[in-house]
Amino acid sequence: MQKEQRPAVADWFTADDGVARLKGSRCKECGTPYFPKNTLACRNPRCAGPKDGSELEDYLFSTRGRIWSYADARYKPPAPYVSGDPFEPYVIAAVELEVEKMVILGQVVRGFTVDDLAVGMPVELALGTLYEDDEAEHTVWKWRPVND
Repeated sequence: MQKEQRPAVADWFTADDGVARLKGSRCKECGTPYFPKNTLACRNPRCAGPKDGSELEDYLFSTRGRIWSYADARYKPPAPYVSGDPFEPYVIAAVELEVEKMVILGQVVRGFTVDDLAVGMPVELALGTLYEDDEAEHTVWKWRPVND
């Protein structure tokens, strides 16, 4: 029996339509995107919109970008991070999104090492398992290298 998949971080991403997408917000007035979701008010000092939060709307981010920086994670992070036992090293990539031009940090899918990556390499968002327990697979977004 396949376990239920649950987001490890509620309301930060979705894969409802089969495509992993980061969830955030953006200002209706100036278009400034926010991740994670901003519910207070637009923080762009050049924005002419109201400052009471009414100008913010839900926003799904683009799914592709280019590696801005990357590193190995060779030690088990402290709580509250949850990892498998035994701990398996992984790669982290900071990715500049194609459309929004903002940098989002995330793990790289299993099977890739720092030797496989390069600054400027194209990647796309993917869904991956952070950890499993008796009830579910707890999922997160990850970056997967792609051909341009």
